[in-house]
Amino acid sequence: MDSFSSNMDLVQFIGKLGDLKDDHYHMTLTLSAAVELLIEKGLITRQELERKMSELDHLMIRSPYPMA
Repeated sequence: MDSFSSNMDLVQFIGKLGDLKDDHYHMTLTLSAAVELLIEKGLITRQELERKMSELDHLMIRSPYPMA
């Protein structure tokens, strides 16, 4: 019975992973569409977006904890 339980757990885990991939795809598609609309409407430029992305990426690279 242990084998069945662990196999079923694995199947459920794989199913959940597939669901997450679908959710990630739809969220990425929605975000991409929103960014493209903002650029098309002239509310932001690609350069502004790239600058902000670089700024945020730099913040994520730095450790939030002081190094001793």
